[in-house]
Amino acid sequence: MSNLIKSERNGSLANTGLTGTFPTWSSWIDEMFSNDLPSVFKSNFNTGLSLPKVNILETAEDFTVELAAPGMKKEDFNIEIDNQVLSISSEMELKNETEKEHYTRREFEYSSFKRSFTLPESVDSEKVKAKYQDGILSLVLPKKEEAKKKPAKIIKIS
Repeated sequence: MSNLIKSERNGSLANTGLTGTFPTWSSWIDEMFSNDLPSVFKSNFNTGLSLPKVNILETAEDFTVELAAPGMKKEDFNIEIDNQVLSISSEMELKNETEKEHYTRREFEYSSFKRSFTLPESVDSEKVKAKYQDGILSLVLPKKEEAKKKPAKIIKIS
């Protein structure tokens, strides 16, 4: 009966015998391709988009949402408001076509994100404006007239 143990290389299960741990096919391929490559190719870091950071600013007139998404184009974004929920999303697929038919390893590049925010009732969703410049997507969400803060009324005593 063989024993199954975790391989140090990638945590997969491998059969053991008298000679120790036998590498799995995937760990052998990983080792073969990562041995003499620069460290940038050895990383298991996910290079896809992570969740973009957001700043939200409120003034008496409106809310401003700033989403950091450098390297994108304005066509990459999908922005919608449905039932007082603002959703900002993007899906990108990068295709690097090669002439080689018999590849041993090829990694797809696909990235996506979606950020959603519940808007207060005070936002006038018909007047929202968006702009993408210098890697920042900015949305201006104007407040309804009745929701705008009015200056305090001073009452004179007679």
